[in-house]
Amino acid sequence: MKLERLISMIYMLLNNEVLSASVLAEKYGVSQRTIYRDIDAICAAGIPVVSYQGVHGGYGIMEEYKMDRSLLGSYDVGSLVTLLHSMSTVFEDDKAMETMQRLQTIQPDHAPTTLTMDMGSRQTHQDQLKRLRDAIHDRNVLQFQYMNTKNERTKRAVEGIRLMFKHGTWYLYGYCRERKDYREFRLSRIAELNVTTTLFGPHAITEANPRQASARPLADASEKVQVVVRFTDLLARAMDYFGHLDTIAYDEEGALRITLNIPRSLEAEWLYSILLSFGNKAEIMEPVEVRSRMKSHIEAMLGTYS
Repeated sequence: MKLERLISMIYMLLNNEVLSASVLAEKYGVSQRTIYRDIDAICAAGIPVVSYQGVHGGYGIMEEYKMDRSLLGSYDVGSLVTLLHSMSTVFEDDKAMETMQRLQTIQPDHAPTTLTMDMGSRQTHQDQLKRLRDAIHDRNVLQFQYMNTKNERTKRAVEGIRLMFKHGTWYLYGYCRERKDYREFRLSRIAELNVTTTLFGPHAITEANPRQASARPLADASEKVQVVVRFTDLLARAMDYFGHLDTIAYDEEGALRITLNIPRSLEAEWLYSILLSFGNKAEIMEPVEVRSRMKSHIEAMLGTYS
């Protein structure tokens, strides 16, 4: 505990010009006499702590000893600090906070923040993320119930390799013992998570080909169907979903038309579920087969409530 306090105190002194003994004592919940002993220990380790007298006096570290700020540009430091801050918020990671404090010692004074990042999620996901990250680090086999896109609930045993954040969603990437292959699992579809005491060995995964030779071939990207959807309201929400994908245009009535290129292999089921949430504010204009399929979905819903 004392060593951790000393290391933290060094970074505190590096990040501030002068800190009084009373401020440090309050920060670490110890007496001022303990702070004096800690300062002596830091000096004995070869770090030049300077004592300043007076009303605004305290302790600081010689400027010549601080890290050269030219080692990294302000853009590099700012981006790294932003990323580490987001990680420490999601995982409550003390090590990330310590690294962030080190980087802040070389961040230019009064540097404007040009980048922010929010990787946060619901509280339940945060608890999951912490448990999954610890299990990945300790190489504990994970067991959970998983719901796939075919509405099939299966029990999985997975050797976790990494957590991934993409498209605004968290995923677990690992080796599935049931499928004997590498898989991605969306956190929102994981239930009854259990971190077992069974351990597994390291995986030789490369970034260039993470799923290795056992990966399944991708669907032919050339097999696509062009779908035109017209939105008469909730235009901002429509652009949130689709505006970055394909072509958008406005007709004479001010309605939004979005042209989507959808792989046929996906059968566009995800598209119907999204468009149904728009009610009568969205209409599939073409092609006829996709429009007819949407009509079938609506009729099925009416049958449920009849």
